[in-house]
Amino acid sequence: MPHTENVLLHASRISKQFGGLSALSDVSLHIQRGEIYGLIGPNGAGKTTLFNVLTGLYQPSAGEFRFNGTHYQAAKPHVLAQAGIARTFQNIRLFANLTALENVMIGRHVRTRAGVFGALLHNRATRNEERAITERARELLRYVGIEKPAQILAKHLSYGEQRRLEIARALATDPLLLALDEPAAGMNATETESLKTLLQTIRDHGITVLLIEHDVKLIMGLCDRVAVLDYGKKIAEGVPEEVRKDPAVIAAYLGQETPSSSPQGGGRGVPGGSAATLTHGGGDD
Repeated sequence: MPHTENVLLHASRISKQFGGLSALSDVSLHIQRGEIYGLIGPNGAGKTTLFNVLTGLYQPSAGEFRFNGTHYQAAKPHVLAQAGIARTFQNIRLFANLTALENVMIGRHVRTRAGVFGALLHNRATRNEERAITERARELLRYVGIEKPAQILAKHLSYGEQRRLEIARALATDPLLLALDEPAAGMNATETESLKTLLQTIRDHGITVLLIEHDVKLIMGLCDRVAVLDYGKKIAEGVPEEVRKDPAVIAAYLGQETPSSSPQGGGRGVPGGSAATLTHGGGDD
């Protein structure tokens, strides 16, 4: 593992059980500052479960992770948001009856100072903060490419615009780590390519990105490093070219037998073929 100061998030031996079901088992990984890190795996591999542990929605049954130098085991989502982890969801979770601008303004909540008294008195400091929030929200809408529909209700935006709006709202928290749960789901090829450019721009501006995505072709062409889960265990981690050729990864996706394969077989996310198939699809958690 690289020097500690270069590691933004280090997950150590994370396990998660739901009753008698083991969704994650002894998963360790590290995400370096300033990289795009991909998390893939066939259906039921445990990707979203790990994602939910790292963003506070689930508490791990065992293990812990260190983020920006602080250890966490049982942290709530708002605590991790304040620490610098922002996320989106696989299923879009916008405030449908609020405008695009208002949705992004809500994302600034964890960085505001005006409390109940400020809201009641509406003093100068509160008014100045409200103006700053509005301007920042407009900046972020321009940044993700949906400035014109700022005053349109979120439910009336196109699907691709809603995905970008979720990213803008997450960026409004000023994250160190932007965690995206299948942001390209449902997008056409043009929208996916535009998303790829946006994520590269976000990374170039100093924000680390953690990405779950069923589009393995996008992952392999975008990420600096990739981890692969299968049956709740990490089976590979490295640069995309190495991961693509890993026998355990090929087995997980295509059903070939290796010593690390599950006795149940693989092939749960991609139809049979060759290793090249890994560039054309994947599976949901």
